[in-house]
Amino acid sequence: MKTTDVPRYTPDWLELRESADAAARSPELVEELRPRLSGPPLVIHDLGCGTGSMGRWLAPRLSGPQLWILHDRDPELLDRAALRMPRAATDGSRITIATARGDLARLTASTLDGASLVTASALLDVLTAEEVDGIAAACAAAQCPALLALSVVGRVEITPADPLDAEIAEAFNAHQRRGSLVGPDAMAVAAETFARYGATVRTHASPWTLGAEQAALTTEWLRGWVAAAVEHRPELAGRAEAYLRRRLAIAATGALRVVVHHRDLLALPASRTMGAAA
Repeated sequence: MKTTDVPRYTPDWLELRESADAAARSPELVEELRPRLSGPPLVIHDLGCGTGSMGRWLAPRLSGPQLWILHDRDPELLDRAALRMPRAATDGSRITIATARGDLARLTASTLDGASLVTASALLDVLTAEEVDGIAAACAAAQCPALLALSVVGRVEITPADPLDAEIAEAFNAHQRRGSLVGPDAMAVAAETFARYGATVRTHASPWTLGAEQAALTTEWLRGWVAAAVEHRPELAGRAEAYLRRRLAIAATGALRVVVHHRDLLALPASRTMGAAA
């Protein structure tokens, strides 16, 4: 599979999930990353930037002048991201924006020449192991750290429980692995791959915790989660339809609680680990 086959995400979905993403990402990994960044200016490549939510979350947490290079294959998303990026860092320093449309399969060390950081959000699990290897190899060759947030790990907790929860989750996870995608194995694959290229790897939990205040996101997530499960196992359709009706009815009362587990990954190249233990 090529990156060009990765599903396209609508701006509405990306906007809907932004606040949950921001609440979930790991500030602890940012603190560990901060002293390892080269600059000024910081030159940050945001891969698969979507509407730019990672930049809006991270840029204000960093000080000093920054150049953000936003990468995506969708020109509409690139335009949205560029327009909505912050223009000042936490200390008031200028943030400059550039865009690069294209396929992540073309990412090389020369693309990252002079880079301080590669970052991405909700990207690794829709890549193949070969594509993850390409990112890790490019970062290693450029001696560039990577902060890769919000990879699904294949675990969901829903309260109250339903007898069909586990079967839907299993079918969804299988769907995520379609066509050689790493899916819920993304964190294990990426950690092993970056380590193989000599990086020190840290990971941190970054779960979505959804309740009554996130009812709109919960509803859309449920619809997509069940639809993907049925796409992988069409024989689930009848039971899944009834399951979705039950879940949406509980969500409408504000009584449904969902935890969608993710992890964030920080990879520090050997020359910038400053002697940190692996």
